[in-house]
Amino acid sequence: MSIVRRSNVFDPLADLWADPFDTFRSIVPAISGGNSETAAFANARMDWKETPEAHVFKADLPGVKKEEVKVEVEDGNVLVVSGERTKEKEDKNDKWHRVERSSGKFVRRFRLPEDAKVEDVKAGLENGVLTVTVPKAQVKKPEVKAIQISG
Repeated sequence: MSIVRRSNVFDPLADLWADPFDTFRSIVPAISGGNSETAAFANARMDWKETPEAHVFKADLPGVKKEEVKVEVEDGNVLVVSGERTKEKEDKNDKWHRVERSSGKFVRRFRLPEDAKVEDVKAGLENGVLTVTVPKAQVKKPEVKAIQISG
């Protein structure tokens, strides 16, 4: 069940329900003294949907080359997506007015359900969107045997 609702109607309170930890994530880099540009990309957000055939993970990774992304399965059932977006080279003569695009390393881990066929995982990066497909094993339906009642 999902709490997130999408609507075309403007709702000034809608963002309050989207992610209750969003504010905390933006404060943590400042407290820890880390580079805010690196920290902004550290938690790459991913979608996970389940279809009858597979578990599908998607992440928006604009500007990231496929050579900069790794998709692995650890411990037999943990999907790990990691990578790094490199920072644009700066020229001393450039005058920056705004820097909003983030750079840095990211890593996400997902414990896969028992029906995941980890040996058949496929991944693709197209138009800045990483798609990881984990097929599902066929679930064997329990065999039902009718028992004759005597008497």
